[in-house]
Amino acid sequence: MPLFYQQDINATTKLAVWKIEEEEVFFTAKVPLQKEITHPHKRLQHLAGRYLLRFLFPDFPNEEILIASTRKPFLRDEQYHFSISHCGDYAAAIVSKTERVGIDIEIETPKVARIAHKFLNEEEKDLVNSQWSMVNREEVNRQPSIVNRWAGIDSSPLTTHHSLLTLLWCAKETVYKWWGHGEVDFKEHIRLSAFNFQSKGSFNGVFAKCKKPKELNIHYRFFDSLCLAFTHNE
Repeated sequence: MPLFYQQDINATTKLAVWKIEEEEVFFTAKVPLQKEITHPHKRLQHLAGRYLLRFLFPDFPNEEILIASTRKPFLRDEQYHFSISHCGDYAAAIVSKTERVGIDIEIETPKVARIAHKFLNEEEKDLVNSQWSMVNREEVNRQPSIVNRWAGIDSSPLTTHHSLLTLLWCAKETVYKWWGHGEVDFKEHIRLSAFNFQSKGSFNGVFAKCKKPKELNIHYRFFDSLCLAFTHNE
């Protein structure tokens, strides 16, 4: 059974990550396929995510899942709050009886640097530059122009710099899923606070689209090149 990671966050909130190695029949024997998905691997990802919901809480009513206009899955009576993510051969889910939740998993890739200007505001760009200097000073010395990437000066392949950018994207996706109502400007509506970048930890973010801005604590950890981020809040 390729359970990759599991965490009981508190008495009513749990999460897990699954590495997909099974045939489709393994999942369809336990959870329904509620929509037509033609791509075989995407279908496996979908099924693995649904499978995790019942893995975490055996009485989870998969058959009652509805899809909002924003594509967010939900239960009408909110018996459970839940969020699902998948990337490559991994699926992740977080489920809670009492708290709104969000989760995202991402595999590090150089492509994240190409879209960083779309989801990072100026303060967060400064955060990336300062954290990058602390995380890998020797690499910065070898390629000093890396920290000027935001200005479009350098287009060299990055190394561990990908980890930090991946985490920030993962964190913003997590907050977006926690919100669940769509129409979010990642640069303006989700603002991340400074933190010391490590292989696991947590930091704060502010979701500013609400009438009263909401502060959220975002937890994260890396498994080699796989990044996991999640949040839970009453």
